[in-house]
Amino acid sequence: MSISERIAEDLKQAQKQKDKIKLSTLRMLKSELRYKEIEKAGPLTEEEEIGVLSSSVKKRQDSIAQFKTGNRSDLVAQEESELRVVQGYLPQQLSVSELDLLIGQAISETAAQSKSDLGKVMKSLMPKVRGRADGKVVNQIVASKLDQIGAKEQP
Repeated sequence: MSISERIAEDLKQAQKQKDKIKLSTLRMLKSELRYKEIEKAGPLTEEEEIGVLSSSVKKRQDSIAQFKTGNRSDLVAQEESELRVVQGYLPQQLSVSELDLLIGQAISETAAQSKSDLGKVMKSLMPKVRGRADGKVVNQIVASKLDQIGAKEQP
């Protein structure tokens, strides 16, 4: 069952249960997925669906940060509730050790030597971790590992 199909089924359940937050979040997700299908002019692959969901997670995380800055605890709570719903459709998040292993493999594959190779490593790595790890966190870890490699290389 695809993510879109799961969302459609869960949408029906949320309507029956009168779960307003889940219902509105699922409607929004369904709309975003449909918009992406129209934009592509065809059905979405699972990877593309995960990309849409990841984008939605990122938007909510940014909103939460903005609302916290503005002392809007009511909106923070709503966004956090919606974030939990969206994250329920994403694949299991990678553990730190799994992420380290994938980063190490990507650095080896690209023969990265310094922080200037960050783009090559990220290009190789992101398709493997999309939807399973936060891109900002991955970027920071890769940058620090490349700094360490660069520091070892210099006399």
